[in-house]
Amino acid sequence: MSKSLSKLALEEGLFEVPNGQTKVLMHSCCAPCSGPLIEKMADSGIDLTIFFYNPNIHPKKEYEIRKKENIRFAEKLKLAFIDADYDVQNWFARAKGMEQEPERGIRCTMCFDMRFERTALYAYEHDFKVITSSLGISRWKNMEQINDSGQRAASHYTGVTYWTYNWRKDGGGARMYELAKEEEFYKQEYCGCIYSLRDTNNWRKQNDRQEITIGEEFYSAKISSS
Repeated sequence: MSKSLSKLALEEGLFEVPNGQTKVLMHSCCAPCSGPLIEKMADSGIDLTIFFYNPNIHPKKEYEIRKKENIRFAEKLKLAFIDADYDVQNWFARAKGMEQEPERGIRCTMCFDMRFERTALYAYEHDFKVITSSLGISRWKNMEQINDSGQRAASHYTGVTYWTYNWRKDGGGARMYELAKEEEFYKQEYCGCIYSLRDTNNWRKQNDRQEITIGEEFYSAKISSS
């Protein structure tokens, strides 16, 4: 979407931040997923701050690569970037007993809740009235599950609203891959947590595919979007 069309859409309420707000705190899971959100909100004149809180990501090397890619894109667009704690032991404590749960199950709900709770708290403490997240743009995620977690977290803080905008629509999902190639973002090959890495590698072994190697795959014009 062009800058002029984006601004017009915002002015006409076609792309409207809740409650007439123009400032948004966006929880970002990674650069590829957040890229289209950042681009659309920045082009629309929204005062955007990126909040990176993802203690689920394992190992630390993977976490640092994903964070640095996010910072790189934020700096390119001159956007504020909040680097929150990597309190991974807290995440493991919350995940205890859920180690064998499937993707999109209760462990993922716990993970979304934890990340959105911190996002909503930061929003409340720093006068952000609206929060949202890049998590829902991926076709591999359950958008209803994510929105439920976001709204639940926001409900704990007076005046904070979770924006449930469907970032996949209007070509958002396709733009995610286009932008990732243009920016040559790091291409993470699993959701993020140690159990996702385990399950993805198990699937790969069962299908005679090479296990994931951390830090090697990057998007380019030659890499398929599949």
